[in-house]
Amino acid sequence: MLSLSSNGIAALANVTEEGSVVRRLAEAGAGAGWRPDCEYLVIRDNESIPPTGFRGYFYFARPSHQPPSNSFLLDSSLNYLQAGDVVRLTPSRNALRTLYRKNSPHNFFLMTERCNHYCLMCSQPPKPNDDSYLVDEILNIIPLIDPATRSIGLTGGEPTIVGQRFIDVCQSLKTFLPSTAVHVLSNGRTFKDLNFAKSLAELAHPDLMVGIPLYSHLSSRHDYVVQSAGAYDETIRGIINLKSVGVRVEVRVVIHKLTYEGLAALADFLRRNLTFCDQVVLMGLEMTGFTKFNLEKLWIDPKDYQPYLRTAVERLAEAKMPVWIYNHQLCVLDPALIPFSRRSISDWKNEYMPECNGCSRTGECGGFFSSAKRRYSDHITPFTN
Repeated sequence: MLSLSSNGIAALANVTEEGSVVRRLAEAGAGAGWRPDCEYLVIRDNESIPPTGFRGYFYFARPSHQPPSNSFLLDSSLNYLQAGDVVRLTPSRNALRTLYRKNSPHNFFLMTERCNHYCLMCSQPPKPNDDSYLVDEILNIIPLIDPATRSIGLTGGEPTIVGQRFIDVCQSLKTFLPSTAVHVLSNGRTFKDLNFAKSLAELAHPDLMVGIPLYSHLSSRHDYVVQSAGAYDETIRGIINLKSVGVRVEVRVVIHKLTYEGLAALADFLRRNLTFCDQVVLMGLEMTGFTKFNLEKLWIDPKDYQPYLRTAVERLAEAKMPVWIYNHQLCVLDPALIPFSRRSISDWKNEYMPECNGCSRTGECGGFFSSAKRRYSDHITPFTN
């Protein structure tokens, strides 16, 4: 068997591709026929001669016949790939990366790693490098995505830092995927410019929401958490500008040792001043990125902040503000909060711990980030009925 590179792919035949290319996949035996834009054929049967006419071929076992040109052998770890998925192929490095999975509900596109925050618990630490190629790649991917996709996320870094190109991506999503919801993760500061907020609103996307973090009702505490002076004022202005032009806004709060005691006061602030926001999401901590280095400053067992969380949820619910709890395990939540819990962790990094074995509610529970193995609640207890 031909040995695979560390990137899980090896060339089997003469390779004609040059540089990195974005390709959509078709699959032999799928039964629905093939489309010309599904350029790479995934082959699980290494005995049959594949149909001709495809740009390239992916095998999961070395074929018994001479493979066509532009054929590659994939590592078994990539056997989740199927028709409709989109990948980036870099033949010169024998590298393949999955960019979009048709059957996943958690497809996000990283627009840039640059950011004007330096959050203490950032899961995607910012980098100053020019990574404008990421937007080019996203614009190439969008026309290849299945129009039936339920939602797409745009994240960073800070995705709005790319300016007009952020608007271009949102326009492309509307053009090619008019029925697909778009969720943007932004710190909101760029929208302090009312004209920029208007440029997003003028797209008239039918289902777009901007998720914006707010960590305290106190500017000093919010600015400390995000490590950027003046961030609070610009974030609030951005939220107000977006809502003034009709763009939907979600307020996000990551709960940790620096934010849990202020949850009730923040809830009061939101229901007095930002009740026009479309929803509030209260989130558990992800144990990756900068969190690993600031863990003692941030970590509190979720069981210990339940009274604070319950008070905040009850006050927001009283104000008729939609409120949800993300990234928490059902067994650590106050029972009164379970109806507000949502399974939110992306499927590719969602796990359950050994203590969960035998639990009757795993299918409802949000589970853990895979990085949670570093630290998680001491109170994980399986439900038995």
